[in-house]
Amino acid sequence: MKKRHVFVAASAFMLLAACNSSNEGNGQENTSKDGNSDTGSITVTDTQGEQTFTEPAKRVVALDWTYVENLLALGVQPVGVADVENYHKWVDVREELSDDVVDVGLRTEPNLEAIAQLEPDLIISANYRSENIEEELKDIAPMLIFDPYPEESKGITHYEEMETTFREMAKVVDKEAEGEAILAELDEKYEEGKEKIESMDLETRDFVLTMAYTDNQAPVFRLFNPNGMAPAILEKIGLNNAYDSGNFELYGYATTGVEELLSVEDANFLHIVQDDDGLFEEGLANNAVWNDLNFVKEGRVYALGGDTWPYGGPLSAMTLIDRTVEALDQ
Repeated sequence: MKKRHVFVAASAFMLLAACNSSNEGNGQENTSKDGNSDTGSITVTDTQGEQTFTEPAKRVVALDWTYVENLLALGVQPVGVADVENYHKWVDVREELSDDVVDVGLRTEPNLEAIAQLEPDLIISANYRSENIEEELKDIAPMLIFDPYPEESKGITHYEEMETTFREMAKVVDKEAEGEAILAELDEKYEEGKEKIESMDLETRDFVLTMAYTDNQAPVFRLFNPNGMAPAILEKIGLNNAYDSGNFELYGYATTGVEELLSVEDANFLHIVQDDDGLFEEGLANNAVWNDLNFVKEGRVYALGGDTWPYGGPLSAMTLIDRTVEALDQ
C-alpha cells in the first residue's frame, strides 16, 4: 500500500510539472482588467501607442519642464533634466528639484552623451522637441513621448491633455494613487479660488492673460486663446477670458503687438514677465497706445511673476491660481 501511495503522489507531481511546463512554453500571461499582467508589467499610452514596461521606471530623464514638475508632483526626482538653470527661472512649484539632478543640455538640443552616462531606464519628452533625435534617444533608453499641443482635429484641449499625460506618467513610475491625490487637491484649489474670487469686489471678472517680453526693443505679447490651458485654469475659479484671436492657436496663444490690446482694454490685464526684461520701464513707458488703455489708466494691470509657468502640470496650475487670486485681491 505504501508503494502505491508513493506512485500516485509521484504521478500527480509529474502531471503538475508538465502542466506548468506547457504554460511556460506557450508564452501567455494572465492579464488583469487594466491591461497590466499579473507579473507586474505596466502599460502606458503616449503618441506612439501603448508602451509596456516590465517594472516601474526609477531613473528618469525629463527633456521638457512640464514632465519635470509632473515627476516632482509624484514624489520622483528625475536623474537628468534639460536646461536646469532656466527651469528655475521660469517654473516655480512647491516641490523643489534636487541639487543632485544632472543638467543634460538644452530642451531643443539635449546632450546625448550626458544622458547616456546617467544610464536611465526611461526618457520622457515632448514630440515637437525630440523628433529629430528620437532614434538616438531610443538607443539609450525606452521613451515616452507626449503631445502637449494637440491639433484641433484631435478633439482634445490642452487642459485635458495635461491631465491625461499626468495620469500616464503616474502609471509608469507606479504612483497612480499619488497622482489622483494631486488632481483631487487641484480640484479643491479651484473651489477655494472660486470662493475667494466671489468674495472680491472686482470691477470685472473678465481677464486677458499674457506672457510678454521685449524683442528687438519692441514689446511682444503672447495673448492666451480660449484653447490654451492657462485660460481654462482661470475660468475654473470664476474668471472669464476676454481674448479670442478668432483662430485655433496650436500653442494656445497668439503673438501680437500692443495695438491688439485695444480689444481687451476693459478686462483685467494679467501678465507674466521676467523681472530683468525692462518691458514696462523701457518698452512701454512712453508708448501712447499702452498708456491710453483703460486697464492701464484704471490700475488693473496685475503682475503674476516671471516664474508662473502657464504650460505646466497640476503644480503649475496651483501656482497660477494662487498668484492670480493674490494679485486681484489688492
